[in-house]
Amino acid sequence: MFKTKSKIALVSTTLIALMILAGCGKTEAPATPTPTPSATTIDKKTISSAGSTAIQPLVKIAGDEFMAKNAGVQVNLSGGGSMTGLNNVASGSIDIGNSDVLAPDELKSAGLVDHQVCVAPFLLIVNKDVTIDNLTKAQAADIFTGKITNWKDVGGKDAKISIIGRAASSGTRLNVEKIVMDGKKMTDAAAAQDSTGNLLTGVGQTPGAIGYIDAAYLKDTVKALKFDGVAYSSDAVVSGKYPIYSYEHLYTKGEATGTVKLFLDYMMSKEFQEKNVEKAGFLPISKMKK
Repeated sequence: MFKTKSKIALVSTTLIALMILAGCGKTEAPATPTPTPSATTIDKKTISSAGSTAIQPLVKIAGDEFMAKNAGVQVNLSGGGSMTGLNNVASGSIDIGNSDVLAPDELKSAGLVDHQVCVAPFLLIVNKDVTIDNLTKAQAADIFTGKITNWKDVGGKDAKISIIGRAASSGTRLNVEKIVMDGKKMTDAAAAQDSTGNLLTGVGQTPGAIGYIDAAYLKDTVKALKFDGVAYSSDAVVSGKYPIYSYEHLYTKGEATGTVKLFLDYMMSKEFQEKNVEKAGFLPISKMKK
């Protein structure tokens, strides 16, 4: 009886020892790696976007709607002009650089990727005391280069022309110089405003003033001119009769991923484009003739 109990005790002790040894030699399962955010997941809570004030109204609408659909995400938007946006996104200090113009050659090495979101038409505007309703391309170019300085020389009353424009970093200014002035430079006599909104206010408050804005900013405080006899309309742009417009670009440094890609995808979605683009004073790219 005693021997039987001793054998049972010995077997039990051996099993326990084997279990302990097995436990000591057990390899711990590797930790599950943290998944890398995909190109279409929220990977950051704040998006920074800056640059063109021409496209700013539409980007703001997109930002407000995107934040409403994605709780906790913040879209920060500021101006500064197209070249400011391009330089800042190239340096990596912002996520999206908004521009009325293509990135210049000197920034292409930064790996900028272009996302075209819409078409922005631009208008030549004047103070309401200006009596003319139309400028030819040649007349407008002569005014903006400083060759013509009095409204009487283009069929108006005898009054000084005051040019209120944008700073050299402005894409709107660059487009006016390219399209209206055939590459000539704006006169140094032109006052330079830091935003389209301030330019609009300046023209509305300055007798004899002329300036340029994108159509989304037009208010009844100023008068929009015909250009070469053609009044701005979306149909006139699409048909090619009205030439003062540009494609609007949102640039990223490298391919967009995560939250930034989701935002850009939303802005280019059929839902957003059909609901907001024309209402905000822009044109969908899909309407343009190839």
